[in-house]
Amino acid sequence: MIQSFYRLFIELTNRRWSSVLLKRFAQSKSSKKIVPSFARIYEINQDEMEKELKDYESLHEFFIRKLKPGMRKIAEQQDAIVSPVDAVIEDIGEIEPNQQITVKGKVYSIVEMLGSTEAAEYYNDGTYMVLYLSPSHYHRIHSPISGKVFKRWKLGTRSYPVNSLGLKYGKDTLAKNYRSITEINYGEDRLAVVKVGAMFVNSIEPIHTGDSIRKGEEMAYFTFGSTVVLLFKQNAISFTEQPQLPKPVKVGETIGTLER
Repeated sequence: MIQSFYRLFIELTNRRWSSVLLKRFAQSKSSKKIVPSFARIYEINQDEMEKELKDYESLHEFFIRKLKPGMRKIAEQQDAIVSPVDAVIEDIGEIEPNQQITVKGKVYSIVEMLGSTEAAEYYNDGTYMVLYLSPSHYHRIHSPISGKVFKRWKLGTRSYPVNSLGLKYGKDTLAKNYRSITEINYGEDRLAVVKVGAMFVNSIEPIHTGDSIRKGEEMAYFTFGSTVVLLFKQNAISFTEQPQLPKPVKVGETIGTLER
């Protein structure tokens, strides 16, 4: 009953017109009035921000804010994989032989998430990590590793929420939401950075366009609370100890070590 009601509510509100209206308001000068209350409610660390609160001309501009230089230190160890976002690690696990993952008790298809069996096969028996960004987080996405961009593509149109309720009750949230995917080669291996759009304003704006990318370099930004799913091939990543989840992380913090 709860799941059916939740999905009905989202289906009724997650339409093109509602997204357009919210986006227009967030980008309008009128939305500047609610920036201070937004910052207060979500306890935004204003000391980290590139600009003063009063200098943001809209809620959208504030939401995609940059940080002052040096606010996020990138782990320098060559084999360190770093968090691409400020977020909460919601789940870590193994990709099952049938190319599925189980998050919050729900099964998701990697084939659906990546859009093809060919793309999913590379990650057979590999590892996945789900990082959730709430409205309180810094919403720019950075590369977890240095390497060469193997492929970029986009899938999906509409989006369910990607918070805990969305993952639990939503309709294949991680596999069917609007998403932008980047695969990065490092040495002979590669990983996938799946950027999953959130409800209403599910825009993911690309920043990086070149072939090479450095660890910690900005890739894109979200325009609303969202999720990043990292996919690793089999035996590609190890953990000193299994993190206690959910676990808050920031851009540049080590989240695993490459097995070469």
